Amino acid sequence: MNIAQVFKILADETRLRLLLLLKEHELTVAELSATLQLAQPRVSTHLAKLKEQRFVLARKDGVSTYYRLNNSVITEQYKTIWSTLIQAGESDSLVIQDKKRLKLVLSERAKNKNWVDSVAGDMERQYSPGRSWEATTRALSYLLELGDVLDIGSGDGVLAELLHHKATTYTCIDSSKLVINAAKKRLKHADNIFYKVTDMHSLALADSIFDTIFLLHALTYSSQPDIAIHQASKYLKPGGKLLISTLNKHSHTDIVKDFGHVNNGFTPMELKKLVKDAGLTNIKVRVTSKESRKPHFAVITLEAVKP
Repeated sequence: MNIAQVFKILADETRLRLLLLLKEHELTVAELSATLQLAQPRVSTHLAKLKEQRFVLARKDGVSTYYRLNNSVITEQYKTIWSTLIQAGESDSLVIQDKKRLKLVLSERAKNKNWVDSVAGDMERQYSPGRSWEATTRALSYLLELGDVLDIGSGDGVLAELLHHKATTYTCIDSSKLVINAAKKRLKHADNIFYKVTDMHSLALADSIFDTIFLLHALTYSSQPDIAIHQASKYLKPGGKLLISTLNKHSHTDIVKDFGHVNNGFTPMELKKLVKDAGLTNIKVRVTSKESRKPHFAVITLEAVKP
């Protein structure tokens, strides 16, 4: 696309507002229409033009189509233009109103369908506070050998896809049947992965015990994290390792509630006490990641061993 085409596509107020709305959220035409207070056919027309020039991407989920910003084009190839647009939008009255209406639209979405279910099969592309490849990679750097693995809150199997070949067996646990089905579809080629739909507070895994247990970005979905950690400890082999990655304590309840979080994270000392009370030792805990964008969510990682 030449520069004249770029400015032509951006020379429309509605398309600029659409791009700013899609900066951090994946949205449907109906959601965008409600936020912009414009008719759906008009919104669809503008989205089609943005998609044609690869400024946005789309994915199907049942009868709905979700649109998202194409970062490889808009934020990389036209970084300066995009930065200028973001700065201008911060003081634009229409954009400010859009942001306020979007919060209401996302709140309605959360009432009808929880965030985890809404992104099943596409989790690796979705933002959730503290959930990043940087944070996960740092957490996994503590591990040398995996053995039999239990992944509590495994989601749609992104981590299992990366690590199952380094494990003797890999068991994915999640409370959402939709998410587990997405994991099965993703990992249908693997023969050492097992799946179970169950709650992290009551695992009911019979006599199974594991060398490595992951609790990665799961505890913020727990109203009883002490029970979840005790359950993880129960199924560890002697000498087995528990690895936890979760949000450092914060005060941004209004942001995380749309992602289904039921607590605001933990301080390193709070998390260490919960793990110690579960009977684990050799506890190492630290802040391992901090997001560059506001409000700068930080992630803490904890490693512990069952004596």
